[in-house]
Amino acid sequence: MPETCKLNLDGKEYELPVVTGTENEKAIDISKLRATTGYITLDDGFANTGSCQSSITYIDGEKGILRYRGYPVEQLAENCTFTEVAYLLIFGELPDEANRKNWWDLLTEHELLHEDMRHHFEGFPATAHPMAILSAMINANSCFYPHLMDLDDETFVDAAARIVSKVRTISAFAYRKSMGLPRIYPRPDYSYTANFLHMMFSLPNKDYDLRPEVVKALSELLILHADHEQNCSTSTVRMVGSAQANLFASVAAGVCALWGSLHGGANQQVLEMLQNIRECGESLDKVVERAKDKSDPFRLYGFGHRVYKNFDPRAKIIKKACDELLEVLHIDDPLLDIAKRLEEVALSDEYFIERKLYPNVDFYSGIILRAIGIPLNMFTVMFAIGRVPGWVAHWREVHTDPSGRIYRPRQVYQGENERSIAPLEKRGA
Repeated sequence: MPETCKLNLDGKEYELPVVTGTENEKAIDISKLRATTGYITLDDGFANTGSCQSSITYIDGEKGILRYRGYPVEQLAENCTFTEVAYLLIFGELPDEANRKNWWDLLTEHELLHEDMRHHFEGFPATAHPMAILSAMINANSCFYPHLMDLDDETFVDAAARIVSKVRTISAFAYRKSMGLPRIYPRPDYSYTANFLHMMFSLPNKDYDLRPEVVKALSELLILHADHEQNCSTSTVRMVGSAQANLFASVAAGVCALWGSLHGGANQQVLEMLQNIRECGESLDKVVERAKDKSDPFRLYGFGHRVYKNFDPRAKIIKKACDELLEVLHIDDPLLDIAKRLEEVALSDEYFIERKLYPNVDFYSGIILRAIGIPLNMFTVMFAIGRVPGWVAHWREVHTDPSGRIYRPRQVYQGENERSIAPLEKRGA
Protein backbone atom coordinates (compact mmCIF):
# COMPACT_ATOMS: atom_id res chain seq x y z
CA MET A 1 0.00 0.00 0.00
CA PRO A 2 1.27 3.51 -0.81
CA GLU A 3 2.31 5.46 2.26
CA THR A 4 -0.02 8.29 3.27
CA CYS A 5 -0.27 11.02 5.88
CA LYS A 6 -3.51 11.87 7.69
CA LEU A 7 -4.54 15.48 8.27
CA ASN A 8 -7.41 16.56 10.50
CA LEU A 9 -9.05 19.90 9.63
CA ASP A 10 -12.40 21.23 10.80
CA GLY A 11 -13.47 17.81 11.98
CA LYS A 12 -12.64 16.12 8.69
CA GLU A 13 -9.81 13.72 7.97
CA TYR A 14 -7.82 13.90 4.75
CA GLU A 15 -5.25 11.48 3.41
CA LEU A 16 -2.21 12.99 1.72
CA PRO A 17 0.21 10.85 -0.30
CA VAL A 18 3.84 10.56 0.81
CA VAL A 19 6.53 10.76 -1.85
CA THR A 20 9.83 8.95 -1.18
CA GLY A 21 13.01 9.88 -3.03
CA THR A 22 15.75 7.51 -4.13
CA GLU A 23 17.81 8.49 -1.06
CA ASN A 24 14.78 7.83 1.18
CA GLU A 25 13.88 11.49 1.56
CA LYS A 26 10.19 11.78 2.39
CA ALA A 27 7.79 14.53 1.41
CA ILE A 28 4.08 15.02 2.00
CA ASP A 29 2.42 15.73 -1.35
CA ILE A 30 0.16 18.73 -0.80
CA SER A 31 -0.38 19.54 -4.48
CA LYS A 32 -4.15 19.00 -4.09
CA LEU A 33 -4.45 20.42 -0.58
CA ARG A 34 -6.22 23.64 -1.53
CA ALA A 35 -8.57 21.92 -3.94
CA THR A 36 -9.69 19.36 -1.34
CA THR A 37 -9.53 21.36 1.91
CA GLY A 38 -9.52 25.05 1.02
CA TYR A 39 -6.26 25.46 2.97
CA ILE A 40 -2.73 26.21 1.83
CA THR A 41 0.54 25.79 3.72
CA LEU A 42 2.65 28.74 4.90
CA ASP A 43 6.41 28.31 4.80
CA ASP A 44 8.27 31.64 4.76
CA GLY A 45 11.47 31.24 2.78
CA PHE A 46 10.45 27.75 1.56
CA ALA A 47 12.82 26.08 4.05
CA ASN A 48 10.46 23.11 4.46
CA THR A 49 8.93 23.09 0.98
CA GLY A 50 9.99 20.88 -1.90
CA SER A 51 9.31 22.85 -5.06
CA CYS A 52 10.02 19.97 -7.44
CA GLN A 53 11.26 16.43 -7.90
CA SER A 54 14.74 16.52 -9.44
CA SER A 55 17.34 13.97 -10.50
CA ILE A 56 20.33 16.32 -10.77
CA THR A 57 21.90 16.93 -7.35
CA TYR A 58 21.58 15.30 -3.95
CA ILE A 59 22.55 17.00 -0.67
CA ASP A 60 22.48 15.61 2.86
CA GLY A 61 23.38 18.53 5.09
CA GLU A 62 23.61 16.47 8.26
CA LYS A 63 26.08 13.98 6.78
CA GLY A 64 27.99 16.46 4.60
CA ILE A 65 27.09 14.76 1.30
CA LEU A 66 27.01 16.44 -2.12
CA ARG A 67 26.54 14.35 -5.26
CA TYR A 68 26.02 15.34 -8.90
CA ARG A 69 23.93 12.72 -10.73
CA GLY A 70 24.96 10.20 -8.05
CA TYR A 71 28.71 10.91 -8.16
CA PRO A 72 30.31 12.29 -4.95
CA VAL A 73 31.69 15.75 -5.60
CA GLU A 74 35.01 14.64 -4.06
CA GLN A 75 35.49 12.09 -6.86
CA LEU A 76 34.45 14.52 -9.57
CA ALA A 77 36.87 17.21 -8.37
CA GLU A 78 39.72 14.71 -8.26
CA ASN A 79 39.09 12.83 -11.51
CA CYS A 80 37.21 15.11 -13.92
CA THR A 81 37.57 18.38 -15.75
CA PHE A 82 35.01 21.14 -15.39
CA THR A 83 33.69 20.55 -18.92
CA GLU A 84 33.11 16.86 -18.13
CA VAL A 85 31.18 17.81 -15.00
CA ALA A 86 29.16 20.32 -17.03
CA TYR A 87 28.27 17.55 -19.50
CA LEU A 88 27.32 15.23 -16.63
CA LEU A 89 24.98 17.76 -15.05
CA ILE A 90 23.30 18.76 -18.30
CA PHE A 91 22.96 15.36 -19.98
CA GLY A 92 22.91 12.96 -17.03
CA GLU A 93 26.03 10.87 -17.69
CA LEU A 94 29.76 11.43 -17.87
CA PRO A 95 30.84 11.68 -21.52
CA ASP A 96 32.57 8.75 -23.21
CA GLU A 97 35.52 9.47 -25.46
CA ALA A 98 33.40 10.37 -28.51
CA ASN A 99 31.01 12.61 -26.55
CA ARG A 100 33.93 14.23 -24.74
CA LYS A 101 35.48 15.23 -28.07
CA ASN A 102 32.16 16.41 -29.53
CA TRP A 103 31.45 18.48 -26.41
CA TRP A 104 34.96 19.99 -26.51
CA ASP A 105 34.52 20.82 -30.21
CA LEU A 106 31.16 22.48 -29.55
CA LEU A 107 32.53 24.56 -26.68
CA THR A 108 35.46 25.62 -28.86
CA GLU A 109 33.17 26.45 -31.78
CA HIS A 110 30.98 28.68 -29.63
CA GLU A 111 33.63 30.41 -27.49
CA LEU A 112 33.63 33.58 -29.62
CA LEU A 113 30.98 36.27 -29.32
CA HIS A 114 29.16 37.78 -32.30
CA GLU A 115 31.27 40.76 -33.33
CA ASP A 116 28.26 43.06 -33.18
CA MET A 117 28.15 42.46 -29.43
CA ARG A 118 31.25 44.59 -29.02
CA HIS A 119 28.94 47.61 -29.33
CA HIS A 120 27.09 46.42 -26.23
CA PHE A 121 30.32 46.31 -24.23
CA GLU A 122 31.25 49.78 -25.45
CA GLY A 123 27.91 51.12 -24.21
CA PHE A 124 28.54 50.17 -20.58
CA PRO A 125 30.31 52.69 -18.34
CA ALA A 126 33.71 51.68 -16.99
CA THR A 127 32.15 51.55 -13.50
CA ALA A 128 29.51 48.98 -14.51
CA HIS A 129 29.48 45.92 -12.26
CA PRO A 130 30.57 42.78 -14.15
CA MET A 131 27.49 40.91 -12.91
CA ALA A 132 25.23 43.52 -14.52
CA ILE A 133 27.15 43.16 -17.77
CA LEU A 134 27.07 39.36 -17.54
CA SER A 135 23.31 39.21 -17.09
CA ALA A 136 22.64 41.72 -19.85
CA MET A 137 25.00 40.08 -22.31
CA ILE A 138 23.68 36.56 -21.73
CA ASN A 139 20.19 37.87 -22.40
CA ALA A 140 21.39 39.80 -25.45
CA ASN A 141 22.84 36.61 -26.91
CA SER A 142 19.31 35.37 -27.54
CA CYS A 143 18.87 38.18 -30.08
CA PHE A 144 21.67 36.73 -32.22
CA TYR A 145 20.38 33.15 -32.20
CA PRO A 146 16.59 33.34 -32.71
CA HIS A 147 16.56 29.75 -34.00
CA LEU A 148 17.42 28.63 -30.46
CA MET A 149 14.28 30.06 -28.86
CA ASP A 150 12.16 26.94 -29.44
CA LEU A 151 14.45 24.07 -28.58
CA ASP A 152 14.27 20.43 -29.57
CA ASP A 153 16.84 17.82 -28.50
CA GLU A 154 19.33 18.73 -31.21
CA THR A 155 19.18 22.50 -30.85
CA PHE A 156 19.28 22.23 -27.06
CA VAL A 157 22.78 20.72 -27.23
CA ASP A 158 23.88 23.65 -29.37
CA ALA A 159 22.26 26.20 -27.04
CA ALA A 160 23.74 24.57 -23.93
CA ALA A 161 27.23 24.58 -25.46
CA ARG A 162 26.85 28.23 -26.50
CA ILE A 163 25.87 29.46 -23.06
CA VAL A 164 28.43 27.35 -21.15
CA SER A 165 31.20 28.44 -23.50
CA LYS A 166 30.29 32.10 -23.97
CA VAL A 167 29.78 32.86 -20.27
CA ARG A 168 33.56 32.82 -19.69
CA THR A 169 34.18 35.02 -22.75
CA ILE A 170 31.55 37.54 -21.64
CA SER A 171 32.99 37.52 -18.11
CA ALA A 172 36.56 38.10 -19.28
CA PHE A 173 35.48 40.86 -21.66
CA ALA A 174 33.51 42.53 -18.83
CA TYR A 175 36.67 42.59 -16.72
CA ARG A 176 38.76 43.97 -19.59
CA LYS A 177 36.15 46.68 -20.12
CA SER A 178 36.31 47.73 -16.45
CA MET A 179 40.11 47.95 -16.66
CA GLY A 180 40.22 49.83 -19.96
CA LEU A 181 42.11 46.96 -21.56
CA PRO A 182 41.69 45.57 -25.09
CA ARG A 183 39.75 42.34 -25.51
CA ILE A 184 41.77 39.15 -25.74
CA TYR A 185 40.16 36.45 -27.86
CA PRO A 186 40.06 32.78 -26.82
CA ARG A 187 42.42 30.17 -28.21
CA PRO A 188 41.02 26.86 -29.47
CA ASP A 189 44.03 24.90 -28.17
CA TYR A 190 43.47 25.94 -24.55
CA SER A 191 41.28 24.14 -22.02
CA TYR A 192 38.12 25.79 -20.73
CA THR A 193 39.69 27.18 -17.55
CA ALA A 194 43.03 28.04 -19.16
CA ASN A 195 41.20 29.97 -21.86
CA PHE A 196 39.38 32.06 -19.29
CA LEU A 197 42.65 32.97 -17.56
CA HIS A 198 44.18 33.76 -20.95
CA MET A 199 41.31 36.11 -21.85
CA MET A 200 41.47 37.74 -18.42
CA PHE A 201 45.17 38.40 -18.05
CA SER A 202 47.01 38.16 -21.37
CA LEU A 203 48.17 41.27 -23.19
CA PRO A 204 48.24 41.78 -26.98
CA ASN A 205 52.03 41.52 -26.86
CA LYS A 206 52.41 38.99 -24.04
CA ASP A 207 50.49 35.82 -23.16
CA TYR A 208 49.59 35.11 -19.55
CA ASP A 209 51.81 32.50 -17.92
CA LEU A 210 49.41 29.58 -17.45
CA ARG A 211 50.74 27.78 -14.40
CA PRO A 212 49.15 24.30 -14.13
CA GLU A 213 48.58 24.73 -10.38
CA VAL A 214 46.49 27.85 -11.01
CA VAL A 215 44.48 26.21 -13.80
CA LYS A 216 43.84 23.14 -11.62
CA ALA A 217 42.75 25.15 -8.58
CA LEU A 218 40.34 27.29 -10.62
CA SER A 219 38.94 24.22 -12.38
CA GLU A 220 38.24 22.55 -9.03
CA LEU A 221 36.60 25.72 -7.75
CA LEU A 222 34.26 25.79 -10.77
CA ILE A 223 33.39 22.11 -10.28
CA LEU A 224 32.50 22.69 -6.63
CA HIS A 225 30.15 25.51 -7.61
CA ALA A 226 28.54 23.74 -10.58
CA ASP A 227 25.26 22.93 -8.80
CA HIS A 228 23.79 22.99 -5.32
CA GLU A 229 20.21 21.81 -5.54
CA GLN A 230 17.28 24.28 -5.14
CA ASN A 231 19.13 27.38 -3.95
CA CYS A 232 17.91 30.91 -4.67
CA SER A 233 19.41 31.32 -8.15
CA THR A 234 18.60 27.79 -9.32
CA SER A 235 15.02 28.16 -8.09
CA THR A 236 14.90 31.45 -10.01
CA VAL A 237 16.03 29.74 -13.22
CA ARG A 238 13.40 27.05 -12.76
CA MET A 239 10.71 29.63 -11.95
CA VAL A 240 11.47 31.72 -15.03
CA GLY A 241 11.88 28.62 -17.20
CA SER A 242 8.49 27.30 -16.08
CA ALA A 243 6.93 30.25 -17.91
CA GLN A 244 8.48 28.82 -21.10
CA ALA A 245 11.07 31.61 -21.11
CA ASN A 246 14.07 30.76 -23.29
CA LEU A 247 17.32 29.37 -21.89
CA PHE A 248 19.25 32.63 -22.23
CA ALA A 249 16.60 34.69 -20.40
CA SER A 250 16.29 32.09 -17.64
CA VAL A 251 20.05 31.90 -17.03
CA ALA A 252 20.29 35.71 -17.08
CA ALA A 253 17.67 35.74 -14.31
CA GLY A 254 19.80 33.27 -12.37
CA VAL A 255 22.76 35.64 -12.63
CA CYS A 256 20.64 38.44 -11.14
CA ALA A 257 19.61 36.25 -8.21
CA LEU A 258 23.19 35.10 -7.62
CA TRP A 259 24.33 38.73 -7.49
CA GLY A 260 22.67 39.16 -4.08
CA SER A 261 25.06 39.46 -1.13
CA LEU A 262 23.21 36.71 0.76
CA HIS A 263 23.82 34.26 -2.08
CA GLY A 264 26.72 34.58 -4.50
CA GLY A 265 28.37 37.47 -2.71
CA ALA A 266 29.52 35.43 0.29
CA ASN A 267 33.14 34.95 -0.84
CA GLN A 268 33.36 38.68 -1.56
CA GLN A 269 32.15 39.37 1.98
CA VAL A 270 34.97 37.18 3.30
CA LEU A 271 37.63 39.32 1.60
CA GLU A 272 35.94 42.56 2.65
CA MET A 273 35.92 41.24 6.22
CA LEU A 274 39.65 40.47 6.00
CA GLN A 275 40.29 43.97 4.69
CA ASN A 276 38.35 45.47 7.60
CA ILE A 277 40.29 43.33 10.09
CA ARG A 278 43.56 44.58 8.64
CA GLU A 279 42.46 48.22 8.65
CA CYS A 280 41.15 48.18 12.24
CA GLY A 281 44.35 46.54 13.52
CA GLU A 282 42.64 44.32 16.11
CA SER A 283 44.26 41.04 17.10
CA LEU A 284 42.66 37.93 15.66
CA ASP A 285 41.91 36.68 19.16
CA LYS A 286 39.92 39.86 19.73
CA VAL A 287 38.17 39.44 16.36
CA VAL A 288 37.11 35.89 17.27
CA GLU A 289 35.86 37.05 20.67
CA ARG A 290 33.77 39.74 18.99
CA ALA A 291 32.32 37.11 16.63
CA LYS A 292 31.17 35.07 19.65
CA ASP A 293 29.56 38.09 21.33
CA LYS A 294 25.89 38.16 20.28
CA SER A 295 25.59 41.81 21.28
CA ASP A 296 28.40 42.80 18.88
CA PRO A 297 27.23 43.58 15.31
CA PHE A 298 30.47 42.18 13.91
CA ARG A 299 30.02 39.02 11.82
CA LEU A 300 32.62 36.45 10.90
CA TYR A 301 31.93 35.50 7.28
CA GLY A 302 33.00 32.22 5.71
CA PHE A 303 32.25 29.93 8.66
CA GLY A 304 29.38 27.46 8.95
CA HIS A 305 26.68 26.82 6.35
CA ARG A 306 22.89 26.98 6.27
CA VAL A 307 22.56 23.53 4.67
CA TYR A 308 25.60 21.64 5.99
CA LYS A 309 25.23 21.11 9.74
CA ASN A 310 28.52 19.26 10.31
CA PHE A 311 30.90 20.19 7.50
CA ASP A 312 30.79 21.46 3.95
CA PRO A 313 32.24 18.67 1.76
CA ARG A 314 33.36 21.25 -0.78
CA ALA A 315 35.42 23.06 1.86
CA LYS A 316 37.64 20.02 2.45
CA ILE A 317 38.49 19.86 -1.26
CA ILE A 318 39.01 23.56 -1.74
CA LYS A 319 41.11 23.87 1.43
CA LYS A 320 43.57 21.34 0.01
CA ALA A 321 43.64 23.18 -3.32
CA CYS A 322 44.11 26.48 -1.48
CA ASP A 323 47.02 25.18 0.60
CA GLU A 324 48.76 23.72 -2.46
CA LEU A 325 48.27 26.89 -4.49
CA LEU A 326 49.60 29.26 -1.83
CA GLU A 327 52.62 27.02 -1.29
CA VAL A 328 53.46 27.06 -5.00
CA LEU A 329 52.84 30.77 -5.63
CA HIS A 330 54.76 32.07 -2.57
CA ILE A 331 52.53 35.14 -2.46
CA ASP A 332 53.32 37.86 0.06
CA ASP A 333 49.83 39.18 0.77
CA PRO A 334 48.82 40.46 4.23
CA LEU A 335 45.15 39.57 3.64
CA LEU A 336 46.02 35.99 2.81
CA ASP A 337 48.21 35.86 5.93
CA ILE A 338 45.27 37.09 8.03
CA ALA A 339 43.00 34.48 6.45
CA LYS A 340 45.34 31.61 7.26
CA ARG A 341 45.81 32.79 10.86
CA LEU A 342 42.07 33.34 11.28
CA GLU A 343 41.46 29.78 10.07
CA GLU A 344 43.92 28.44 12.67
CA VAL A 345 42.42 30.46 15.52
CA ALA A 346 38.83 29.51 14.67
CA LEU A 347 39.61 25.81 14.19
CA SER A 348 41.23 25.62 17.63
CA ASP A 349 38.51 27.53 19.47
CA GLU A 350 36.03 25.41 21.43
CA TYR A 351 33.13 27.74 20.58
CA PHE A 352 33.56 27.06 16.86
CA ILE A 353 34.36 23.37 17.33
CA GLU A 354 31.27 22.68 19.45
CA ARG A 355 29.00 24.47 16.98
CA LYS A 356 30.75 22.94 13.95
CA LEU A 357 31.43 26.41 12.55
CA TYR A 358 34.17 25.27 10.21
CA PRO A 359 35.48 27.37 7.30
CA ASN A 360 33.17 26.84 4.34
CA VAL A 361 33.72 26.86 0.59
CA ASP A 362 33.29 30.64 0.41
CA PHE A 363 36.14 31.21 2.86
CA TYR A 364 38.65 29.25 0.79
CA SER A 365 37.35 30.26 -2.65
CA GLY A 366 37.86 33.92 -1.80
CA ILE A 367 41.47 33.22 -0.82
CA ILE A 368 42.10 31.26 -4.03
CA LEU A 369 40.58 33.94 -6.25
CA ARG A 370 42.66 36.66 -4.62
CA ALA A 371 45.81 34.56 -4.93
CA ILE A 372 45.16 34.08 -8.64
CA GLY A 373 44.64 37.80 -9.11
CA ILE A 374 40.87 37.87 -9.68
CA PRO A 375 39.60 41.28 -8.50
CA LEU A 376 36.95 41.50 -5.81
CA ASN A 377 34.14 42.63 -8.12
CA MET A 378 34.67 39.50 -10.24
CA PHE A 379 34.24 37.03 -7.37
CA THR A 380 30.51 36.54 -7.93
CA VAL A 381 31.10 36.30 -11.67
CA MET A 382 33.40 33.34 -11.03
CA PHE A 383 30.60 31.73 -9.03
CA ALA A 384 28.25 32.29 -11.98
CA ILE A 385 30.64 30.71 -14.50
CA GLY A 386 30.76 27.60 -12.35
CA ARG A 387 27.00 27.51 -11.74
CA VAL A 388 25.87 27.87 -15.37
CA PRO A 389 25.92 24.10 -16.12
CA GLY A 390 23.65 23.47 -13.14
CA TRP A 391 21.25 26.20 -14.25
CA VAL A 392 21.13 24.75 -17.77
CA ALA A 393 20.44 21.28 -16.36
CA HIS A 394 17.58 22.52 -14.19
CA TRP A 395 16.09 24.56 -17.05
CA ARG A 396 16.10 21.43 -19.20
CA GLU A 397 14.49 19.38 -16.43
CA VAL A 398 11.65 21.88 -16.21
CA HIS A 399 11.16 21.96 -19.99
CA THR A 400 11.18 18.20 -20.46
CA ASP A 401 8.69 17.51 -17.66
CA PRO A 402 5.46 16.42 -19.44
CA SER A 403 3.40 17.33 -16.37
CA GLY A 404 5.15 20.64 -15.82
CA ARG A 405 3.25 23.87 -15.40
CA ILE A 406 4.11 27.46 -14.56
CA TYR A 407 5.34 27.94 -10.99
CA ARG A 408 2.87 30.01 -9.01
CA PRO A 409 3.23 30.14 -5.18
CA ARG A 410 0.31 31.18 -3.02
CA GLN A 411 0.28 33.68 -0.16
CA VAL A 412 -1.57 34.48 3.04
CA TYR A 413 -2.93 37.99 2.60
CA GLN A 414 -2.46 40.28 5.64
CA GLY A 415 -3.57 43.62 4.16
CA GLU A 416 -6.72 45.74 4.49
CA ASN A 417 -10.16 44.19 4.13
CA GLU A 418 -12.41 45.40 1.35
CA ARG A 419 -12.78 49.19 1.28
CA SER A 420 -14.79 51.54 -0.90
CA ILE A 421 -13.75 54.86 -2.37
CA ALA A 422 -15.99 57.87 -2.98
CA PRO A 423 -15.94 59.76 -6.32
CA LEU A 424 -13.26 62.45 -6.64
CA GLU A 425 -15.71 65.37 -6.21
CA LYS A 426 -16.90 63.97 -2.88
CA ARG A 427 -13.40 63.59 -1.43
CA GLY A 428 -12.69 67.32 -1.45
CA ALA A 429 -9.64 66.87 -3.65
